[in-house]
Amino acid sequence: MAKNKAAILNRLRRIEGQVRGVSQMVTDDRYCIDILHQVQAIKAALARAESEILKDHAACCVSEAIASGDASEQRTKFNELIDLFDRVKR
Repeated sequence: MAKNKAAILNRLRRIEGQVRGVSQMVTDDRYCIDILHQVQAIKAALARAESEILKDHAACCVSEAIASGDASEQRTKFNELIDLFDRVKR
């Protein structure tokens, strides 16, 4: 994750700011649809952050396990991905 760490952290900080903004919208009794639009934007931004982190994991951790030739490590990384995809489906 080292190569994209700064970009991911910047994305997460923007999301953090968006969440604070939505909190303020609720406090200010803003129109529900406007709040929901912002919540949808946050969900989309989180999905993009999740995708970037997953790409980094595949490019780094999974590829290292494959290159190692260690069947146990390969199986562990594969199972991690399967578990992650299983949780996303729910």
